[in-house]
Amino acid sequence: MKFISTKNAPQAIGPYSQAVEANGMIYTSGQIGLTPEGVFAATDVAGQMHQVMKNLTAVLDAGGVTLNEVLKTTIFLADMNDFARVNDIYASYFGTHRPVRSTVAVKTLPANALVEIDCVALKGRIGGDYSY
Repeated sequence: MKFISTKNAPQAIGPYSQAVEANGMIYTSGQIGLTPEGVFAATDVAGQMHQVMKNLTAVLDAGGVTLNEVLKTTIFLADMNDFARVNDIYASYFGTHRPVRSTVAVKTLPANALVEIDCVALKGRIGGDYSY
C-alpha cells in the first residue's frame, strides 16, 4: 500500500490521506471546493464544483493516473437542487469517459461545503478496454 499526497490539492482536514494506492487501484478521499491553500474557491456550487474537479485531478495525477482511468465516483450534494449544474460541470471534465457513479444528498458536508466527490481509478488503463 502506498499513500499519495500532493501540495496541488488541499491537505486533509482530518486524520486521513488524500489517496492511497493498493494493487493497481487508486482510492481518493472526498474532495471539496477548497483551494490548495485551504480556502473555498467560491461560495456557489458551480465554483466549488470546478475546484473539486481540479483537486481530484491533482490527487489522481500525484498517483500517476488521470480522470480517464476513473472507474467509480461518488458525489455528495448538500442540496439535490444543484444536481443538474453539478452534472453539467462533471461531464465537462470527464468528456466521453463515463465512469459509474452514485450521487447522494447529505445533510451536511465537511466545512459546510456544497459538493464533495471521491473516486476509484485503475492504474495503467488510459483509454483502454476494461473488459476481461
